[in-house]
Amino acid sequence: MSWDASEETIMFKIQGEEYNQARDILLKVYAALIEKGYNPISQLVGYFLSGDPSYITSHGNARSLIRSMERDELLEELVKSYLKGK
Repeated sequence: MSWDASEETIMFKIQGEEYNQARDILLKVYAALIEKGYNPISQLVGYFLSGDPSYITSHGNARSLIRSMERDELLEELVKSYLKGK
């Protein structure tokens, strides 16, 4: 069998290590808010309730990151994470 560089690349995934975009975004936004001296919980709640991105700092590209996903998807991740610990 010869090797063909045009063959598709096969993804190798270890179970339980799937990339979670929502979690990654929330952690990065949380860190940016902390770095700028904001209360990240209050700021995130303000954003989720109002949809106003001005609750999120632009530091570290946090505002663009959080707007890259729908609020309901981010909230779903928060609820899943919270209930997973119960």
